[in-house]
Amino acid sequence: MHHPENALLHKLPPAVRQRLLDHCEPFELVLSAELSVRGKPLQHAHFPIEGFLSLVIDVDSHPPLEVGMVGAEAMLGSELILGLAATPWRALVQGAGSSWRIGAQQLRTQIDAIPELEALLQACLLARLHQQTLAAACQRYHQIAPRLARWLLMMQDRSHSASFHVTQEFMALMLGVRRVGVTEAASHFQDSGLIVYHRGELTVLDRKALEAEACSCYAADKQIYQRLMKAKA
Repeated sequence: MHHPENALLHKLPPAVRQRLLDHCEPFELVLSAELSVRGKPLQHAHFPIEGFLSLVIDVDSHPPLEVGMVGAEAMLGSELILGLAATPWRALVQGAGSSWRIGAQQLRTQIDAIPELEALLQACLLARLHQQTLAAACQRYHQIAPRLARWLLMMQDRSHSASFHVTQEFMALMLGVRRVGVTEAASHFQDSGLIVYHRGELTVLDRKALEAEACSCYAADKQIYQRLMKAKA
């Protein structure tokens, strides 16, 4: 039986993990809820257990653009290790679920008191910086279809399901492209038997083939995380 947990917390020694959890509270991740506001300091950090978040950037009058995704492999708020700072993005719940929530000041107190936690959050923050740099290059140089394949794989990884609800409008918004480009790419994947998509319900039928269609950034993204977090396991 699958027992969901946050992989980042799982890397802490049991006694240290329990010490941190004593200062956390269960929190429901409600679909489309906004957990951080751009330009304002974080009030809480979140360790997702089930569900996941999109980090989106708003630039001038343009539609929001996704620059990161946070699920049970990581956390929202690793930047708190740097002290008080306004966040450059909005964190939106993209997959409903639950998390452990801790106040920003309480987390900083625990970071100062627990060396293992400080080292873990440093690695988590560094991984995010590397991944977001890669994402910027991906958006500039890679075509829509490989980027869509990568995004669908990231969705599946964090939803822990081959099926999920997502509209073409939302996919286009998160990728920062026109809907027609997403429609063409999704139709190609469906015609090739990689996915089935109907009225917002998408199912991945052939994950290995979808991985072959994805740009190199998908594998590189996972390698970054595994390399930087390996020493903390």
